[in-house]
Amino acid sequence: SAATNTGNRSAATNTGYRSAATNTGDYSAATNTGYQSAATVEGANSIACGLGIENKARGIKGCWLILAEWVDDGWEKHLKSVKSVRVDGKKIKENTFYMLQGGKFVEAKED
Repeated sequence: SAATNTGNRSAATNTGYRSAATNTGDYSAATNTGYQSAATVEGANSIACGLGIENKARGIKGCWLILAEWVDDGWEKHLKSVKSVRVDGKKIKENTFYMLQGGKFVEAKED
């Protein structure tokens, strides 16, 4: 499934499996909690938030990415950590999907 928004100071939220939340407005948020899902922001001063298992997020320079990392103990999955990072265009590239692995932001493979 997909949730898309284009207004300033707005939100696009999704919870479905392999879904996408995209926002193009300034000062906005794209949030996703579904398994293997993606959050994208294309407006200034916005936040892309992927809190589900194997989520990825991307944004333009100046935006923030918030991602969760989960671990599987063989019985169930547990939240290991949640971290944020600012897209600076150097260490964290614009319009590039990232995942949280081993407590670090790593580039995610495109599907």
